[in-house]
Amino acid sequence: MTRMITLLRLISIHPLLWIVIALSIATAHFLEVSMLLGIIFIHEMGHAAAASFFSWRIKKISLLPFGGVAEMDEHGNRPLKEETIVVLAGPLQHVWMVGLAYLLFTLQLLPEDLFHLFLNYNLMIFVFNLFPVWPLDGGKLVFLLLSLKDSFPRAHQLTLLISLCCLSLFSVLILFTAPMHLNVWVVIFFLFFSLYHEWKQRRYIFMRFLLERYYGKKATPDILKPIQANEGDLVIHVLEKFQRGCKHPIIVEADGRETGKLDENELLHAYFSEKRLTDKISDLLFSYY
Repeated sequence: MTRMITLLRLISIHPLLWIVIALSIATAHFLEVSMLLGIIFIHEMGHAAAASFFSWRIKKISLLPFGGVAEMDEHGNRPLKEETIVVLAGPLQHVWMVGLAYLLFTLQLLPEDLFHLFLNYNLMIFVFNLFPVWPLDGGKLVFLLLSLKDSFPRAHQLTLLISLCCLSLFSVLILFTAPMHLNVWVVIFFLFFSLYHEWKQRRYIFMRFLLERYYGKKATPDILKPIQANEGDLVIHVLEKFQRGCKHPIIVEADGRETGKLDENELLHAYFSEKRLTDKISDLLFSYY
């Protein structure tokens, strides 16, 4: 109960949403808008409840005029299994909501028209959120899937490129099938803007990932994955090979033979604490050994 109260205190309602609610009352669509907002609210609370269970830092739960978002103050260093559960916790809320609505319908406690409307809204939000576009749940799942094999910056950039391609195809489809659907275009432009902003911030996001890895809460890594580096490689270039869910011992080589080993924390310490931004791996070997 205490956790639920804490989550409810984090709810933030966008000012424009009050205008949407006022317009729904004026146009006699308050029931439909309320139903849609209720579904979105439960969806986002699913994310937040799962994040709270794993003791994630939750910034706020925002209800927007065209959706919602549960903002976390985490930067990619939580276990991938945890992140997958948190991402899926939103869409899974639609399963029990539809089941409950069907039960009420069979008991004749819910009119048929409201049941079908509730069903359609749930299906729409469920399918839309699993669309492979960042920052939707589907886009986050793509990022997690790519993170199983690729480094953080590469997985992040590929996720944004895949999102851009999928969103562009969706925009073309809407252009030919429902060009006058204003609400859909508002969401499309918001997603394009989100992708543009995320792309511009990609280097900052990567640095945040490294900083959290160095200074933040230590999580037990799922995999021990060595990184092979040449003595002449820059420290930052080796850091760019860091992967989510992995602990990286650094195997240093020269002319095809091993010349030493470094722990990933030694690289992070050199880069962030000692400000050795342009050093080579060989410089660290000479300093630490």
